Amino acid sequence: MITIRPEQIQDIAAIREVNDLAFKGENESKLVEAIRQSEFFVPELSLVALHDNQVIGHILFSIISIETEAGPVPTLALAPMSVRPQYQNQGIGSSLVKEGLQKCRQLGYKHTAVLGHPEFYSKFGFTPSVTKGIAAPFPVPDEVFMVIELQENSLDSIKGKVKYPSAFGAVS
Repeated sequence: MITIRPEQIQDIAAIREVNDLAFKGENESKLVEAIRQSEFFVPELSLVALHDNQVIGHILFSIISIETEAGPVPTLALAPMSVRPQYQNQGIGSSLVKEGLQKCRQLGYKHTAVLGHPEFYSKFGFTPSVTKGIAAPFPVPDEVFMVIELQENSLDSIKGKVKYPSAFGAVS
């Protein structure tokens, strides 16, 4: 059985390990640490998946912005999401995304952006950001930079370009 809950202080080393193993490097764990130390960290949106009290997955949503002509509009980024390799392809990542999006809604957030696999994230309602008038902050194929409205029609009057905080510079 898998349990999903917000991270606790004793999970930090395991979260680093999960990200390092899942991404075969330290960039994403450095990103998590940089966000955790920034003003853009939302503790309730750093979730872990546990199996037998072992952290086997992690997802993080943090505050970013959409830069519009009228000024910045706060939104969230889903980044990163990781599962220990031996537990991948068993629905744990999907459970983390579903639970994470539900927590985002409960906390009143209106939309979220993600850079990721379109086949995976489209299952949860993510669509290419360009279809909503939202530009990626860097050159990527349209289909891999996506958004989801957590509140219906919440992006209808927003047009602009996503801006990530400097913490995202930890991932190269």
